[in-house]
Amino acid sequence: MEASQEYYISLIERLRNMSDETEWLEYKVNNDGPELIGEYISALSNSATICGHEMAYMLWGINNETHEIEETKFSPKQAKIGNEELENWLLRLLKPRIDFRFTEVNTEKGKVVVLEIPAAVNKPTSFKDIEYIRVGSYKKKLKDYPEKERKLWLAFETKPFELRPSIENVDSARVTELLDCAAYYTLMNMPLPSNRDAIIHNMMDEQFIREMDNGNYLITNMGALLLAKDLNNFPNLKRKAIRVIRYKGNGRINAIREKVFTKGYALQFEDITDYIMTLIPQEEEIEGGLRKEHIMFPRKAVREMLGNMLIHQDLTAHGSGPMIEVFDTRVEASNPGNLLVDINRIIDTAPHSRNENMASFLRMVRICEERGSGFDRMEEGMGELKIPAPKVETGDDFARTKLYWYNNLTEWSKEDKIRTCYLYTCYCYVNEIEVSNSVLRERFGVDEKNKAIISRIIKETKESGYIKLSDENAAPKMRRYIPYWA
Repeated sequence: MEASQEYYISLIERLRNMSDETEWLEYKVNNDGPELIGEYISALSNSATICGHEMAYMLWGINNETHEIEETKFSPKQAKIGNEELENWLLRLLKPRIDFRFTEVNTEKGKVVVLEIPAAVNKPTSFKDIEYIRVGSYKKKLKDYPEKERKLWLAFETKPFELRPSIENVDSARVTELLDCAAYYTLMNMPLPSNRDAIIHNMMDEQFIREMDNGNYLITNMGALLLAKDLNNFPNLKRKAIRVIRYKGNGRINAIREKVFTKGYALQFEDITDYIMTLIPQEEEIEGGLRKEHIMFPRKAVREMLGNMLIHQDLTAHGSGPMIEVFDTRVEASNPGNLLVDINRIIDTAPHSRNENMASFLRMVRICEERGSGFDRMEEGMGELKIPAPKVETGDDFARTKLYWYNNLTEWSKEDKIRTCYLYTCYCYVNEIEVSNSVLRERFGVDEKNKAIISRIIKETKESGYIKLSDENAAPKMRRYIPYWA
């Protein structure tokens, strides 16, 4: 027996045991009117979304009262409306054009036809421009049930990409082949269970997998992105693997090394951080006749930049994924999806993550910060090395964080100085540290004898509108500074 037939026979048996009130399921024997089928596709697709189901079903060959198999005469492959095949006719009249599928299944008791109907995504499914819904076991027009319509639109807003299926219809053995479940227990500091059933239970609790209607499992996008042994096994996610590129110089003309990390983010996060640190150039100094090398960018800044890039990326964007680029004197992290907060409020604004379920797990295993302090920690690391605060850029479909390195303050651009003065003032404000000339001298690595340099930077930052005096009447030596929004 073919695997597909085994799947559908198992599916039919499980669906036969469902309640008559299941709003994403309909039984028929031979009622195959094309208008009826079109209306039911709309109703079941919309109801599946409200019920949190990935798929709805219509079965021919099942008695609606007893749920027993009664061989159907319906043959969708031969059905036509005029000279047009039934499937093409339905597809033309459905909006959006959902990927429904008819399958004829030969059971021991006779032929059953299974119609698989994907749940509506982003907007209601309509037939002939009319939207339908199931109310109990009845098919109704959606517009006549405003409460159902409200729930449907709410469901569109609350179904994140992370929890949508990446791969479907895999058994428990295949789940453990595709996902590194053992690594999950290492990350959680928990003992590995002695049986697969317990592992599957934990994977379901974390929403890494879900049980399907036929008893097999689907792996969610989140499960794959975090724990995949190889993202190439997940066709819709392989472009989300992290790319790291090292260039010669500070331009993109000469790429001298590129590596793609194809394991799940949680599995390789520390390895990726380690790898990036090996690519970062070492600064050389001569002290007492001895040549010394030290890293040009702090690990904590690189680590937080990587974490922010992953959890804030727009996973629905096609053809692009997260990327780290290493140049001679800067590091850039880019991801699809614009920044969700105002760039100028990136330190004090409460965090907004596109992928909160994934972010929550990464926080739990201490890969990402519990609160929105990733940018704070980047600034801390840059401040320790007396180099500019991170720079963030965003557009309609991208966000990019840049780290810069310079030998000394004379190489900094005016923009670097103003940005660093402002962001460090924000950092101090949220951490209840008073900002004075001496505090900023420490951040910029300037001696007291050169405090005029800092006074000039403060003046330029004030004139740009980013900081202000906390007390306009304070004497010069008592002046303290706060962000413009404070």
